[in-house]
Amino acid sequence: MENSSQESHLRSENSVTYDSSYPIYALAFSSFTSSLPNRRRHLAIGSFIEEFNNRVDILSFDEDSHTLKPIPNLSFDHPYPPTKLMFHPNPSGSLKSNDVIASSGDYLRLWEVRETSVEPLFAFNNAKTSEYCAPLTSFDWNEVEPRRIGTSSIDTTCTIWDVEKGAVETQLIAHDKEVYDIAWGEAGVFASVSADGSVRIFDLRDKEHSTIIYESPQPDTPLLRLAWNKQDLRYMATILMDSNKVVILDIRSPAMPVAELERHQASVNAIAWAPQSCRHICSAGDDGQALIWELPTVAGPNGIDPMSMYSAGAEINQIQWSAAQRDWIAIAFSNKLQLLKV
Repeated sequence: MENSSQESHLRSENSVTYDSSYPIYALAFSSFTSSLPNRRRHLAIGSFIEEFNNRVDILSFDEDSHTLKPIPNLSFDHPYPPTKLMFHPNPSGSLKSNDVIASSGDYLRLWEVRETSVEPLFAFNNAKTSEYCAPLTSFDWNEVEPRRIGTSSIDTTCTIWDVEKGAVETQLIAHDKEVYDIAWGEAGVFASVSADGSVRIFDLRDKEHSTIIYESPQPDTPLLRLAWNKQDLRYMATILMDSNKVVILDIRSPAMPVAELERHQASVNAIAWAPQSCRHICSAGDDGQALIWELPTVAGPNGIDPMSMYSAGAEINQIQWSAAQRDWIAIAFSNKLQLLKV
């Protein structure tokens, strides 16, 4: 798999790079099309500066000319580094005529992306006291029911917001320790991962109960990220802290992973399922590698090798696979955003 022809296949004319003036962590692709010329899409990148003042930049990506350009009017200040950015998952069904982007940090915030500016719409604060809010580690915007956004917090809770009403639908103590990520499966079903080392599934029709579908082999090894396969909801993927493994789970057979992808040379930081295929997943990590895997129907005894590989040359912190432009994967490393055509 490490032959040069394969690596060069994901280089040169098949990649586009943007250099930011600050380290990048959060990344998001927009699915919004109405006001933009054909085949031109927006991406958002969030700064990772360890102080209050941070930035979100909106870039325009032209697929035909392979250019990534910042749109200066659409750059905006963000309090603290955004832990996640996400555009409205179903903009055609949105109540707004403009695109909307959500961000997490101290609070969940919604922003309206207008022609010449980005305006804050709402900051969702569920803190009972004004002087303290537990930082949000992540969130997920429900594709099936876009009025719902679920957030995960270091205070062990997950909060489900009705963003159209600006109100909390429900708040659950989801885990015994910090919750690091959350992902929707269906309209009323979500899953979360935590520092307690478990993956749990919750159904909003029965809030008192949750199903543990996986626990870290070593007790209390935190699980950092969760990705639910939107093309086949039986499958999800998670990563463990300081581990080179991507763990693939089948919710029908809890406890035992259906596959463990172990070809990274250092810790895995990010995972993203292909938006158009139920069998492909991308992972990236501290080894500077972005690996694309095809999951076999039956895993062989020697494990699974990636089908393609890309070397960034620096630790990759984030990946996103575009649902609107399915041939493109975005990776963030250091102060660079790179788009890879797959």
